[in-house]
Amino acid sequence: MEVLIDYIRRVAGYDWWVVAIELILIGLVVYWAVDFLEGTRGERLFRGVLFILIVGVLVLRLIVRRLQFERLEYLYGGFLVAVLIIAVVGFQPEIRRALIRIGQPRFLASSSQQLVKTAEQIISAVTDLAAAKIGAIIVIERRVELGEFIETGVRIDAEVTPELLKTIFYPGTALHDMAVIIRKEKVLAARVQLPLAEPGTMDGVELGSRHRAAIGITAGSDAVVIVVSEETGAVSVAEGGRLTRRISESQLRKQLTTTMDEMVPIAERIWRLPWKSRSKDTSGIA
Repeated sequence: MEVLIDYIRRVAGYDWWVVAIELILIGLVVYWAVDFLEGTRGERLFRGVLFILIVGVLVLRLIVRRLQFERLEYLYGGFLVAVLIIAVVGFQPEIRRALIRIGQPRFLASSSQQLVKTAEQIISAVTDLAAAKIGAIIVIERRVELGEFIETGVRIDAEVTPELLKTIFYPGTALHDMAVIIRKEKVLAARVQLPLAEPGTMDGVELGSRHRAAIGITAGSDAVVIVVSEETGAVSVAEGGRLTRRISESQLRKQLTTTMDEMVPIAERIWRLPWKSRSKDTSGIA
């Protein structure tokens, strides 16, 4: 305890604003890393490595050096370096994805266009599935991560295309049961088990398992879920724990446009504002 108090006193000897800035910067880096990895398998690995490093530094600073265990200090320092090397090897997919995202040209300007394209791909697939009366449930993830549900399914991590979605839900395929989860322009997982809402009726019709699952997942998250009825081919949309049945293609397009627009990064929204206002002023003068 005395060692800890002595360490705190030495830290308190620095200017408070310097310590505050350093802590804020460290916190931002950790937050960015956790946010980037959230919903992936690397999230748990990152938390484990972070815990080992924090505990290791504290042990090294407060105990080993205090008691002058030189050989133990040397071995422990090597252990921490080994942990960092193992972490780099374990995070190879995530590091590659981060570098690709950073190096992608015009990443801000292209994100909204990509989301609009994704919405059209989903609409195309849903229209064909409804015409063929093939049951489907498509979950579009927004701000609330659905990592715990993704882990119950089969990882896909592929770009959204009508062909992929129709193949997944085609009767008899290995993945056609249960739900698909989409994050931005990627199909993250298929055959995902969703929580079911309580049995009930709507407009005098008993709800099936797909519609109950859509209500169940949206009641506890901000996701938007599209359901195609296997019996009637009708398309329904669930949001906020409420189900809207038998919507048209134009209504679905309006819903998805609003959903995708909310997923556009804040930086891009700010970037687009001057151009929108300028175009409106120009049209008004004309």
